[in-house]
Amino acid sequence: MILHRGRLIDHVQLRARDFPATARFYRAVLGALEVPLLADDDWHIACDELWIDALGEDESAATHVHLAFQANDREAVARFHQAGLAASGRDNGGPGERSYHPGYYAAFLFDPDGNNVEAVFHGAAPRSVPSVEIDIGD
Repeated sequence: MILHRGRLIDHVQLRARDFPATARFYRAVLGALEVPLLADDDWHIACDELWIDALGEDESAATHVHLAFQANDREAVARFHQAGLAASGRDNGGPGERSYHPGYYAAFLFDPDGNNVEAVFHGAAPRSVPSVEIDIGD
């Protein structure tokens, strides 16, 4: 099996207070970005570097972070935003140009746990490689 990983972060784990609502949100926005899930069951979902699981008994362990997903184009950013709103996300900035650098096009949502989730397309900025490949065998 070949895994594709990013170049800086090995993985990010989110702990969800309302796992069913959070799972619905991430299934929707990741589906809109055409990112396949590697795991999806009653207590966790995972894709690439992202792992999301249920809190269990410890309510204080919920996370609050900013995540930015890569989008292939501006249309994917719009699909992400629409899918997230339809799956109980709250708007935190609709699709549009941002002043971070020329060509930065993004949309922002709050997930059901209050995490700030973004989809970004960097325009014509070229990548050296699409991902790092890790062969973990069969």
